[in-house]
Amino acid sequence: MRRACVVLLPGLLCDEAVWRHQRLALASADCFIPSFGDASDLGGMARGVLASVPAQRFSLAGHSMGGRVALEIMKLAPERVERLALLDTGVDPIAAGEAGAQERDKRMALLRIAREHGMRSMGAQWARGMVHEDRIDTPVFAEILDMIERRTPDIFAAQIHALLNRPDAAPVLGTLRCPTMFLCGRQDAWSPLARHERMHEMCPGSQLVAIEHSGHMSTMEQPEAVSRALLEWMSR
Repeated sequence: MRRACVVLLPGLLCDEAVWRHQRLALASADCFIPSFGDASDLGGMARGVLASVPAQRFSLAGHSMGGRVALEIMKLAPERVERLALLDTGVDPIAAGEAGAQERDKRMALLRIAREHGMRSMGAQWARGMVHEDRIDTPVFAEILDMIERRTPDIFAAQIHALLNRPDAAPVLGTLRCPTMFLCGRQDAWSPLARHERMHEMCPGSQLVAIEHSGHMSTMEQPEAVSRALLEWMSR
């Protein structure tokens, strides 16, 4: 019998470590965690994933920026995706006017810190808003900083460019025909639960899972709960 293939897409500045626990939980499947390299647009990231996945058909899960790449894959090759999970992510383009300008300024300020003081120093500031307050300065927080430090300012700049030029992915939700799950840390301040509730409503037949006592980095903050949700998703 064919072993299932699961593609796990990491988010901004993340690597295989963000999916470490889930990869172990999904050991009965072939898990593939791609790198986006120095790609600077979401569509290019999606095309790179599609070219590198070893299986013709696969289950697809994306966390944060990886969720946006997953939606680009759904636009390009929906026939290859058996089921879809979108974790702590969003579908909206950058906001118009002052709100969009503020997002751009904040991201560029972080990039300046990364170039002038190093990736870990930048991460020590940025990641404080990415986790539940109880996990600041804990071993999990240190793991996140280690992961950020493995990336370079140039990769950070490329991924910032991709996010600042992100398309409106909301129309994709209404076209989804595969089993779809939205998952979010209940205390995610970066991609709030209310956003996932709205996406869930836009995708008839989808499932919504809230992970308790978790911020944006749900796969690392509450690995067992996220793994259980993914195992259930794989059975659909």
